[in-house]
Amino acid sequence: MPDNASFPSNLFQQTPDGVFTYRMPAVKSNRPVNLSMGQVLEVNLKSPVAIASILHRLSGVIVFLLVPVLLWLLDKSLSSPEGFAQVQEIFNGFFVRFIVWVFVAGLIYHFIAGVKHLLADLGFAEELQSGRTAATISLILSAIGIIAAFVWIVI
Repeated sequence: MPDNASFPSNLFQQTPDGVFTYRMPAVKSNRPVNLSMGQVLEVNLKSPVAIASILHRLSGVIVFLLVPVLLWLLDKSLSSPEGFAQVQEIFNGFFVRFIVWVFVAGLIYHFIAGVKHLLADLGFAEELQSGRTAATISLILSAIGIIAAFVWIVI
């Protein structure tokens, strides 16, 4: 054990073989260790900023996953007149139009939320109240764009 008198001796324990080991002092932590998904959602679904953030991540994943499908459709449609006719036939089905709408909806939301984040990086809407207002505006604008895309693509 160190000989320094100012060194706290209660931080060391001696093992039976004579080796000193450092013992961490007990520190009380008020942080919860395990939160259920219900508790996490209960807290986060009350804040438009949290909702906007979660949806921004989700829309990024959706766009990322659907890009290969749409690139395949584009490749098929540009390959030949027969390929274009096949893609037209594919788009007659509701399911494919719905998938395209999901992609466009994700793209609309991701774009609007991305602009909101860029504005925040420039110093606009950084405070709590203005951030909530910006998140609410981005959610409303996205909802309008997503509904318009649904009418245009699916109906």
